Amino acid sequence: VQLQASGGGLVQSGGSLRLSCAASARTFDTYALGWFRQGPGKVREFVAAIPWRGSSTYYADSVKGRFTISRDNAKNTVYLQMNSLKPEDTAVYLCAAKGYTGAINAKDRYDSWGQGTLVTVSS
Repeated sequence: VQLQASGGGLVQSGGSLRLSCAASARTFDTYALGWFRQGPGKVREFVAAIPWRGSSTYYADSVKGRFTISRDNAKNTVYLQMNSLKPEDTAVYLCAAKGYTGAINAKDRYDSWGQGTLVTVSS
């Protein structure tokens, strides 16, 4: 699966951004698509994930209530709507595709990664 992330940029604290991740056609080989982020000097951390089928969504505690993940199966695209952004949300955001085994928030279970898009939140 090839993934292309977009939508990052510079936004003031309290603002919003919507990220997109377009996947190649072979999504039936994967279970879910997730968003991770890596801030300056920090480890890569799970943000949110959504399976390609069903209504479940998963979020890190740090973004619950502020971020919403959704998908458009017809476009093979997953979105991350980010509201009430904080300076600590500043990071490179990466989308990744996950197979059918392992925890939904385990980055080592994601085996296809996009190139990332930078989100900068100014105070």
